[in-house]
Amino acid sequence: MTISQKSLQVFIAFGLLYAILLLTENTTLTWYLKPLLLPFLFYAVVKSESYETKKWLLSALFFSWIGDCILLFADKGELYFIFGLVSFLIAHLLFIILFTKQKSENKHFKNGAFWLGFMAVIGYLVSMLSLLLPTLGDLKIPVSIYAFTISIMLIIALKGAVNWKNNAKYLVFIGALFFVISDSILALDKFYSPIESASYSIMITYLIAQFCITKGILDLNQKE
Repeated sequence: MTISQKSLQVFIAFGLLYAILLLTENTTLTWYLKPLLLPFLFYAVVKSESYETKKWLLSALFFSWIGDCILLFADKGELYFIFGLVSFLIAHLLFIILFTKQKSENKHFKNGAFWLGFMAVIGYLVSMLSLLLPTLGDLKIPVSIYAFTISIMLIIALKGAVNWKNNAKYLVFIGALFFVISDSILALDKFYSPIESASYSIMITYLIAQFCITKGILDLNQKE
């Protein structure tokens, strides 16, 4: 087993521990543990073989980690939430670049499933903004930009699920989908209506998203 694979396994173990602590509402330990999670994925990528898109994955994980750390202080003021939003916006832009630069074929134009998925994402975007815009106040523009960006990220991952050769492409798409689910729960809970056990749902879907994208990209670029 490689160091990269071991690091992924440690991430899973810590993620399960984190999930248990969330369920038991151990807020002190979860606060300290949260910044320690993504570094295991980062280290797994660092120790993986060299490939063209490696720097983009590392950059996306880094800005995600910055966002994680900033949002630990979100209860201190709105500014922390905005800076966290900006960090994750940059991370999603880097994921878009990462997905775009993966070697692929152009089969999506003739694929009916892709266009159905495309329309579903557009429907999601319109529905979310219709719900949230009346409640966003001064955050209308930044949240709209963020929603538009994560929708593009999901569409590019969907395109990859059609165009990329390795079956790991489905893992990347699942990761992108869980990322959108996580962000959607956060947005609905914060701006629309409180959701029961929101913090648990947000973090579990987020950790699944980051793991699936990282593992998927590593497998896509694994040398035969």
